Amino acid sequence: MLIDQVMQAAPVIPVLVMNGEHDPAELANVLVEAGLPVLEVTLRTPDALDAVRAMAKVPGAIVGAGTVLNPRQLDAAQEAGAQFIVAPGLTEPLTRAAQASGIAYLPGVATAGGIMRGLDLGLERFKFFPAEAAGGLPALRSLAAPFGAVRFCPTGGITEATAPDWLAEPAVTCIGGSWLVKKGLSLAEIGALAARAGALRAR
Repeated sequence: MLIDQVMQAAPVIPVLVMNGEHDPAELANVLVEAGLPVLEVTLRTPDALDAVRAMAKVPGAIVGAGTVLNPRQLDAAQEAGAQFIVAPGLTEPLTRAAQASGIAYLPGVATAGGIMRGLDLGLERFKFFPAEAAGGLPALRSLAAPFGAVRFCPTGGITEATAPDWLAEPAVTCIGGSWLVKKGLSLAEIGALAARAGALRAR
């Protein structure tokens, strides 16, 4: 699967920190049925790789691993069934490993220098991270202007209220959303949030 296919499959990619609160397969089913098939499981908890394994078996789910920091974590994520990986930053060792493996890969950038390093490595798709802390929409617009072929998935600090503004940007293909699965929300509440997010579309 190509990274463009991942980014174009849904307007919002839920960013999931799995802590045992919900059964991974049940959560994945709720999100897929609501119109959000692309699921990013962050490798921040001991449950993460098991969650990837369980979610990867859910029909229609496109499951990836986030917060991938090095080739070792890349290998573990692929072994667990991840179809794409997301990194908070851009490094050559991880980029080379991802390219050699053939997995869809979305590294994080927040500066023009980061984008240029990515372009030098053959990349044109990036996570803009941390989106709000790195300057929000004005920063993204300024960064996107010199790089016409580059497309972004902004992630970090985006809310349900601000999501439409981000998706209206021509350089934005999709966004990462951590507001969809917050601690204490029931599966029904998550499903309602996901359905509203699934109805959004990048312009």
